[in-house]
Amino acid sequence: MKKLQLTSSHWGAYRVETLGGKITNLFDFEEDSDPSPIGKGMLDTQEDSCRISSPMVRKSWLDKGFKSDRALRGKDPFIKIDWDEASELVSNELSRIKNFYGNQAIYGGSYGWASAGRFHHAQSQLHRFLNCIGGYTSSKHTYSFAAAEAIVPHILGSFRDFLDTCTSWSSIRRDTKLFVCFGGIPLKNGQISQGGTGNHYQKSNLNKSINAGIKFVNISPIRSDLSDNSSVQWISIRPNTDTALMLALAHTLYSEDLYDKKFIKKYTTGFDNFLPYLLGKNDGIVKSAQWASQITDIDAQSIILLARKMSENRTMISLSWSLTRQDHGEQPIWAGIMLACMLGQIGLSGGGFGFGYSATNYIGGDFTVLPCQSLPQGENSVKSFIPVARISEMLLKPNKEFHFNGKKYNYPEIKLMYWAGGNPFHHHQDLNRLLKGWERLDTIISHEWCWNSLAKYSDIVLPCTTPLEREDIGMTPRDPYVISMAKAKEPFKNSLNDFEIFTKIAEKLGLKSKFTGNRSELEWQKWLYKQTKEKAGSAGIKIPSYEVFRSKKWFKLPSPKKCTIMLESFREDPKKNPLQTPSGKIEIFSSTVANFRYEDCPGHPTWMEPVEWLGGDKKSFPLHLISNQPKTKLHSQLDHGSHSRAHKINGREPVKINPTDARKRGIKNGEIVRLFNKRGSCLAGAVIDKNIRTGVVQISTGAWYDRSRKTGEETMCVHGNPNVLTIDKGTSNLGQGPSAHSCLIEIERYQNSPEELKAFSPPEII
Repeated sequence: MKKLQLTSSHWGAYRVETLGGKITNLFDFEEDSDPSPIGKGMLDTQEDSCRISSPMVRKSWLDKGFKSDRALRGKDPFIKIDWDEASELVSNELSRIKNFYGNQAIYGGSYGWASAGRFHHAQSQLHRFLNCIGGYTSSKHTYSFAAAEAIVPHILGSFRDFLDTCTSWSSIRRDTKLFVCFGGIPLKNGQISQGGTGNHYQKSNLNKSINAGIKFVNISPIRSDLSDNSSVQWISIRPNTDTALMLALAHTLYSEDLYDKKFIKKYTTGFDNFLPYLLGKNDGIVKSAQWASQITDIDAQSIILLARKMSENRTMISLSWSLTRQDHGEQPIWAGIMLACMLGQIGLSGGGFGFGYSATNYIGGDFTVLPCQSLPQGENSVKSFIPVARISEMLLKPNKEFHFNGKKYNYPEIKLMYWAGGNPFHHHQDLNRLLKGWERLDTIISHEWCWNSLAKYSDIVLPCTTPLEREDIGMTPRDPYVISMAKAKEPFKNSLNDFEIFTKIAEKLGLKSKFTGNRSELEWQKWLYKQTKEKAGSAGIKIPSYEVFRSKKWFKLPSPKKCTIMLESFREDPKKNPLQTPSGKIEIFSSTVANFRYEDCPGHPTWMEPVEWLGGDKKSFPLHLISNQPKTKLHSQLDHGSHSRAHKINGREPVKINPTDARKRGIKNGEIVRLFNKRGSCLAGAVIDKNIRTGVVQISTGAWYDRSRKTGEETMCVHGNPNVLTIDKGTSNLGQGPSAHSCLIEIERYQNSPEELKAFSPPEII
């Protein structure tokens, strides 16, 4: 088996078996102790009907160009053309936009999860190309945790340090006694890692920690967000109320004199500014356990007992990435850090806080950071940008003023969108609103290897290769395995890799040399590895030569000699190792944030009612929808693979509902149901599950958007994409992240005959 070719992906490394130029099997990498089944979906999607065989142009756009009927996107047939014509069309349209509107009218839409390969990284390739032609409107932050990316630098000085230096599992097993998980530790999310992964260790570390006697508390509306081990305590919290619970825990610690005064004084600033709010001296509302009980639906005594246990034990507080994807998503992160400060265990082994255990595979790992060289992207001369989750707002309200992290900006007027590596019909909220903005664009160009929703709603589709069809280097700073990714098969029909596509277009524009740097793709890979080796050497890390690496197919970096403890050096000497905040300390109260004067993000952790939640107006829509990450795919990737399809119900995405809620609505297990609110609706397959809180339903993201073709039902996705339901609202004026988890709906049995699914069918091609 070790003689077989090797490749890497976001869900693991695989040995590739081929016969007669076709891939016949994928075998788990011998180093992987808990391989993910997701990647096996690559096997049956390489040459299926969803593959795009040649460059394609929407008929109406080919006939009339930017004057085409934009409402026909998603309905028009496509026309097959050759690469020369495609390159000409794209280069001419880019030139037209530049000449008439300027480069700021081009939006470079990419999200970076297309491939684990260091060179064939679609986002890097796209941005390098667009910078070669004069720049583009960009985006800031991520859908994963935008609110945290904005607020954490004001609290800790650096977001990346917060994310990349989570206290390791080895430290937890050694010293943690109580592990309190806000949002759980969902092992399904730990299957993936940006840049690839060699060995999945989240399950093993969690199980070892449970077996070591550590007490785990899962604070989530969903029991499966943590292990179903009987020793795990499940606190079924009302969704979106974690901040209120954290404030009540803090109030208990303060009122019972259980907090660490010395830590507060030495390592933090602003506690005295926060305290009047906690004690109700500002608003007349004491943030007590009794107060929080009414909001969270958790017994007040349980809150008090939990606070006492946290003070009595070495406690780790885990904050899920999902907490940020709600209205006011900045607050639970800030409140969680504040709570950890009051416990005074930050910087100690097994104590403090962490962000996103099992959100991806690398969180909590002990690893040597490899200073990987990425593809140089050049400089973007265009200064306009948007927060990543504000696409619809940008398209629908050009030139409108918006606030972001203390400053005012204006949305640019976008005429052309260029996507390579990403799918807004997966990530974005309120897809029916997005479609209205979509119709305002002159032109949409996308690189895709399969007919997903983005491709179907594009004007020009350029077929790209899959990782199995190209050679690359799988490496990331946050995984110890470096993989030589083999080209296992020839590209499907007329598809090309992104580098080849951009080279063709650049040549039409007279910019070939500028884009390629006069290097071939293999020369670029050799250069990337050489730069990485030199950087590694400077950091005292020895890695093999390029030739040895390619010959042996992979290597693993040695583990560090000591385990990772977040903010350990800061605790040891805060004056010698200050944080990059104005005070050099952890800012429980931030004067910077307070001076922004945002009503939706004050200068300290604050409970604010979400725009939609079960404690508000729920007469029309009494159920809270949680649209979390899927177990059977990465985002929407490989939704059409056999692994994802096998878990659907009547071809639809499963939705979990508590038995009590199901009985009220006459819903039986396996039935097709309709989820709906004022924004739209979708069909799904019912799964009755007692391990989900009453009043809550859960459907994962990732189902390919499949818009109903029935008159009067155009706002429905018949496949089960929940983003026809989620609200398109920024978390606050500070972070402007997505608020997908603040969403109320109703659910009912679907009485009509469901229409034929077209999600995995190619469009009409003439």
